[in-house]
Amino acid sequence: MKSYLSLLFAATLSSVFAVLVYLPGLGGGFVLDDPFNILQNYLLYVDSASVEAFRNAALSFHDGRGGRPLPMLTFALDYWRTGSMNPTAFKVTNLVIHALTTFSLVYLIRRLLLLCDWAPDKAALGAIALAFVWAVHPLQVSSVLYIVQRMQTMATLFIVLALWAYVVMRQVQISGVSRGRFQGVLFLVCALLALGCKEDASLVFAYVLVLELTILRFRAFDPEIAKGLKQSFGLLTLLAVLGFLFVVVPHYWSWEAYSGRGFSSIERLMTQARVLVMYMGQIAIPWPDSMTFIYDNYPVSTSLWSPWSTLPCLLIVFGLVCWAWRWRDSRPLFSSGVFLFFAGHFIASNIIPLELVFEHRNHFPLLGAVMALGDLLVMAWQRWNATFILRSLSFSFVALVLILGSVARAYTWGDSVRHGEKQVELLPESTRAWTQLGGAHFDNYKETGDSAHLQRAVDVNAEGLKHVKAPPLASNLVIYKSLLGTISEEDWQVFWEVLREAPKSWQDKFVVWTMMSNVDKGFDIDSENVIASIKILAEKAHLSNKELLRMAVFVYKYGEPSQAYPLFLRYAKNATQSDENLERILGELEAAGHETWVQEMRSSGTKDSGEQNE
Repeated sequence: MKSYLSLLFAATLSSVFAVLVYLPGLGGGFVLDDPFNILQNYLLYVDSASVEAFRNAALSFHDGRGGRPLPMLTFALDYWRTGSMNPTAFKVTNLVIHALTTFSLVYLIRRLLLLCDWAPDKAALGAIALAFVWAVHPLQVSSVLYIVQRMQTMATLFIVLALWAYVVMRQVQISGVSRGRFQGVLFLVCALLALGCKEDASLVFAYVLVLELTILRFRAFDPEIAKGLKQSFGLLTLLAVLGFLFVVVPHYWSWEAYSGRGFSSIERLMTQARVLVMYMGQIAIPWPDSMTFIYDNYPVSTSLWSPWSTLPCLLIVFGLVCWAWRWRDSRPLFSSGVFLFFAGHFIASNIIPLELVFEHRNHFPLLGAVMALGDLLVMAWQRWNATFILRSLSFSFVALVLILGSVARAYTWGDSVRHGEKQVELLPESTRAWTQLGGAHFDNYKETGDSAHLQRAVDVNAEGLKHVKAPPLASNLVIYKSLLGTISEEDWQVFWEVLREAPKSWQDKFVVWTMMSNVDKGFDIDSENVIASIKILAEKAHLSNKELLRMAVFVYKYGEPSQAYPLFLRYAKNATQSDENLERILGELEAAGHETWVQEMRSSGTKDSGEQNE
């Protein structure tokens, strides 16, 4: 009982202390994907507690597709309990989740260390140390303080609880105490809750397979259970491999560059080797400025020798996997850590055309890296017969370095302008860095009404355009100058030139949609010039029928009706038989006196629902 209470107290204390490291980052605002997923999602604005309101909020991710309902629900709860979209309140919830995960990790790691034949007192100390290192590592700052990444951190919490339940189940099976049915059900429940937070929680199967291959080794007191485990994992692994090869690969593989991305499947795989090695470097040498948060200009590997580091990084990844497999008997903690790290990156570092780099993808995999590096440190202590004082001093040094790095990063995150200025300092060629800094000044303008902040937003975007010719910067410059009353025709000409010449990207559509939305909201932005921007976009981009219709309606509403006709006709030509909007649009146009348009649109025909839209 005494040892149990001591562990409970130590786990609680380490969790609380770990959270204190992030307190300098409680200020600041919403960044990057936060506005789209939270601020602009009005279903999260729940003013009265009702089942229907919270259900709608939970299912509101990506226009109501229903994914990731648990974190979406917590966003609504944050708004409901505070009555506002206060970013500090949202960050406090993120810190609570981080503390709970750290606390749970102590108990999971302790179980794993006991299974690796650590003495109970050493297993408790080791678990507290490893969980604390995981919790205060500077790489975690962008996961904990980037509000929308609650999707990732909540998933990690339930994954840790699921793995704890699984390990307890296997322990009682190994000892012969019971068959562990209750723990098995708890594992499944926690795994499903993790899936309700983010899709990559499906990797929980890979995590338990790693633990079986390295630490648990399919052992059981009852030979039938051991046999059943081997058969079940063998079958599930076979099904997973077949599903990947015959479902995932045919669906996502592309020899050419993915739509909206600057890389093909093979280029992405080669690049991810460098990304993984970069992550490992950030973990082992936690210098805050090496963790830039934004990586939109990360170079793509176009061959094994371009960049030159591609082949060496592939060899490093392959070598680590071989090393971990060779040591799975002698150093199971190291082996499991290496495999957990790579397993955690299996989806994000594969052929699915996601962005190349995001720090939050390390939130759970960092545990594997900490386990592996921690076991290497213990091995070094054992080989050098290090005294208790030397071990304490070396761990204290590591912890202090990590804490200082996290405090420094958290301080940067604690003010939106300060954070934006840091991004621009580290990444002067990054569009996102400049737009984030300009957006921070614009948010200050909205909050205070002081036009000096709006002028700073203008200056930032103008300076950013000198470094990188990107549509978002040119678009923001037009919008901010329009609000300030200093817009000129030359500013529009610059925007149109940038929009025409910039490489095709989702940003082209985004900036034009933003302008259209601002006009709809009544902002003082020249609608005729927005229509000219729409024409450029229509000539340049591949547009879905929904996008064509939106543009056509905007042009019809704010410009000459005849300007909208080519867009309506293009929409009708690409409309499928299942398009519910077509007849409604035709009826409205006919009622407005455009019978000739309607006849030509009808004669243009419709595509079968299976055909691809333009």
